[in-house]
Amino acid sequence: MAQRDKGLSVERSSARSRRHVHLEEQDPSLRLSGEDGPGVSTSTMISPLSHNLDNVLIEEQGLPRLLPFQSSDPVVTEYPSRLAARQTLGGEDETDEESGVADPFERNWSPYLDLKRNKGAVYEKVGDQGVCKMHKFSLYETATRYFVVGADIMDQRFRILKIDRTADNGSLNIAEDEIVYTKKEMGQLLDAIDDGNRGSGGLKLKCTTWGLIGFIRFTGAYYMLLITKRSQVAIVGGHYIYQVDGTELVPLTADQSSRFKSDVRNAEETRFLGILSNLDLSRSFYYSYSYDITRTLQHNIMKEREACAKNIPYPHPPDYNAMFVWNNYLLQPAMNTLKNTFDWCLPIIHGYVDQAALSIYGRTVHITIIARRSRFFAGARFLKRGANDLGYVANDVETEQIVSDGLTTSFHAPGPKLFANPSYTSYVQHRGSIPLYWTQDSTGVTPKPPIELNLVDPFYGAAALHFDNLFERYGAPVYVLNLVKARERTPRESKLLLEFTNAIHYLNQFLPIGKRIIHKAWDMSRASKSHDQDVIGTLEDIAEDVVTTTGFFRNGDGRTIIPLMQNGVARTNCIDCLDRTNAAQFVIGKRALGHQLHALGVIADNSVNYDTDAVNLFTHMYHDHGDTIAVQYGGSQLVNTMETYRKINQWTSHSRDMVESFKRYYNNSFLDGQRQEAYNLFLGNYIFAKGQPMLWDLATDYYLHHADPRAWSENQRRGYINWYTPAFLEKRRMSTLGPAHKETERKPLGYFDNYWLEYYKPLALSSFLKVFSYKMNSTLRYIPIRSAQEGRYDLSPFKVRTEVDQDVPEKKKAAKKGVTIIDPREEPHDDTSSVKSSGTSATKRISIQRWLQPINDKIPSYHGIMKESHSGEEIGRQKQKMTPLDKSKAAQWTFTQVVHESLNPSVTTHETEDYARYISHPQTLPLVVSTETPTDIDVEYLDYVNGGWQQPVAALDASDDDLVEYADFLAIHENPLTVNDEDAPKKRYKAYRKWLRGKSLFKQQPVD
Repeated sequence: MAQRDKGLSVERSSARSRRHVHLEEQDPSLRLSGEDGPGVSTSTMISPLSHNLDNVLIEEQGLPRLLPFQSSDPVVTEYPSRLAARQTLGGEDETDEESGVADPFERNWSPYLDLKRNKGAVYEKVGDQGVCKMHKFSLYETATRYFVVGADIMDQRFRILKIDRTADNGSLNIAEDEIVYTKKEMGQLLDAIDDGNRGSGGLKLKCTTWGLIGFIRFTGAYYMLLITKRSQVAIVGGHYIYQVDGTELVPLTADQSSRFKSDVRNAEETRFLGILSNLDLSRSFYYSYSYDITRTLQHNIMKEREACAKNIPYPHPPDYNAMFVWNNYLLQPAMNTLKNTFDWCLPIIHGYVDQAALSIYGRTVHITIIARRSRFFAGARFLKRGANDLGYVANDVETEQIVSDGLTTSFHAPGPKLFANPSYTSYVQHRGSIPLYWTQDSTGVTPKPPIELNLVDPFYGAAALHFDNLFERYGAPVYVLNLVKARERTPRESKLLLEFTNAIHYLNQFLPIGKRIIHKAWDMSRASKSHDQDVIGTLEDIAEDVVTTTGFFRNGDGRTIIPLMQNGVARTNCIDCLDRTNAAQFVIGKRALGHQLHALGVIADNSVNYDTDAVNLFTHMYHDHGDTIAVQYGGSQLVNTMETYRKINQWTSHSRDMVESFKRYYNNSFLDGQRQEAYNLFLGNYIFAKGQPMLWDLATDYYLHHADPRAWSENQRRGYINWYTPAFLEKRRMSTLGPAHKETERKPLGYFDNYWLEYYKPLALSSFLKVFSYKMNSTLRYIPIRSAQEGRYDLSPFKVRTEVDQDVPEKKKAAKKGVTIIDPREEPHDDTSSVKSSGTSATKRISIQRWLQPINDKIPSYHGIMKESHSGEEIGRQKQKMTPLDKSKAAQWTFTQVVHESLNPSVTTHETEDYARYISHPQTLPLVVSTETPTDIDVEYLDYVNGGWQQPVAALDASDDDLVEYADFLAIHENPLTVNDEDAPKKRYKAYRKWLRGKSLFKQQPVD
């Protein structure tokens, strides 16, 4: 027995040494090093399928595997860490959805009896199986290293990343292993690392994560930013989009108790960390493992179709739009070190994502809204206005609405025809500040500071760069909907309107016909305050013109269904690009929604009406979209919503609008500075350097967002005439779907797009009801159940709803079903109201008979609808249920009694006593019942009462100066509106002269 154990230990030792040699050959960075022992890092998550050690041995020997004995004790059949995690989450064993916290990799602490690898087996490399994304990560730590282990969604493939904790300040040492390991091999690697670091504490699990956001440093060592919590918000083509709900910043330094270099922070480092904490990454930040949310659906489909046509092998190199990757600065250290950066680090966007379902008689249509905020020239409201030298504008947000038929999940059509599903449509809009050099000084207390045009460029270089970027992203033409004010007493927004109009006229001179910028200027603020203008009707006409001009995207195979492409974009702006812009974008999106539903064959017309379930759901989504964008840029939610511009529900929304105005003013005055510093630090606009001023010492961040003249002056300038790129003006065309190549024809669909496992998650979900598509918001939730069951409710989401459809009559009817009318011949059992509702609602609906009931003071204890009968032989009769005919007769009898008593009024004894006491009440007012003159009265008032008011004006005791001033007051000039020079000393004429010069009579103006 001893010899057997000795031989086993020798064999295990030799096997480990062979594995170490293999790893050193694959990646020298994973070589053993002193305290770290085997330098192989891993951290994974394995399922309980290989928990039993006997199964591992039988599998290696090629023998049939027997199912392990299942114990009824949950402690035996489940891992302790999983039980602890569930106890931490509240002890719930089964939840309605996937947990927001990742499960750690389950290490098998029992030693393997045989660690030899099968003969002839080779390691799988990254990309061998096509698209294979890691969805879960675990972070392990030793005294000198961090090990990140990633696992795919099925817990079958694992990869490893090693991070050095003892690197010098300013350097990042990361080693990546491109080998894809199995679950058993990953467990062996973790055991080997643990054994090699026994002397320094071994290998410990630090945390679990859903992905890495990136690496950042300030004055010392690097920090690693991790996603610790997430939640599902949408699904597109079977690919989930997640919202970041929790993050953790891990310093890449040794522990303070370690003998290695520990984490020592100075005052500046601590302050930088405090500034970064002002940016809440758990709000409005989104990511996806397998879908590029930085690009539009049209761009993603075109890219995949082009790759299929050119037979480009999978997986493709990522092509993220750096404009919307908010952690681009944090990804730079990893991109400079790792080969497969985006296998570990996830690009995140900032904006808004929402999805809802439209139920149409059992057919489901998904509506998805994705808003992407640009990271260029990003900041708070008054601190970022206009454009910078590179043509990037403030509050640049791209809004995309995807309308898809829920009948098929993936992007692929039957056949299979890759990325040719005709059930997907999309429409893209854009909002952004006016691309001119203008600012607003918010240092004062004025809610609306004056607008200043800092630089007048006769060639409009910033606007030219901006529109050329729009041509690159969306094509031509660009439809500019300008909603700034055109007429103002004090010119503010109108100055920008004139300059922006001149800029567009100048740029249009050189554009080809048909590709020119379409400029539509409309004073929406004045129209909304006018009683004779229809704001929504005007916007509907503009929206129809916009959608027909730019078109929308619809996928297709090119044969049975011709794909439709969107060429151009609607660019909407007001002064803040918030309230008016969101209302206009909603109307344009509503019009596009009608065209998209018509293209999918859902509706016969290409428009949808207001007050329908579909538009109400769409309105709620756009309201949330506008509120989120407004909070990110302005500090408060929308001040003017669609109800304001539709002129409905005005009075109830006034208080809400005032509160949001105060919030916006407070945030702009006191909190925007802190938010701007956090933006500059996270986005990499400010990078710490020795000898340079600190972030908090900068008087302005102008130079952080504008190009250095010494840098761009050496480059070749664009021509003032040829300011655009001709290739960007060409129409977007979809690649033709040809026959599949021989190499890719034999590949399974999962090789190109592994959406099936991501959508259904076999290891996480156990029923269809837990799939996200079954739980999202839907129009079905707003259907009154009782009316639908009785067949009185039209289930179509395109039916215009009135008050009758809102289930109000049903509620009244339900209340009547619980009404008990007390018989006039019986004695009531209590003093409660005769209208007794069977529900628990605090509001009781009172019938018209109750309001018409006369008051009977002779019997105060009776409160019924009917009068009490004085027949003594009917008092003791038992309560009986009245028929509808009896109730009708009782109601008619009650109304007859009311009319009779109205025509023949009578006064009760109690009322007579009250009236007698009223008329006999003592009156103590001397001017009413007495002629005596009181002693404590004013003499001047007494003269006035005695008839002094009848005396002529000359008899009054007035000085000459008073008479002259009074006469001058009564004198009327020939031209009373003309202010002469002699009127200058008068105070009221001073204010009038200021008004004539264009100045405001008020120091402050209300916020829009």
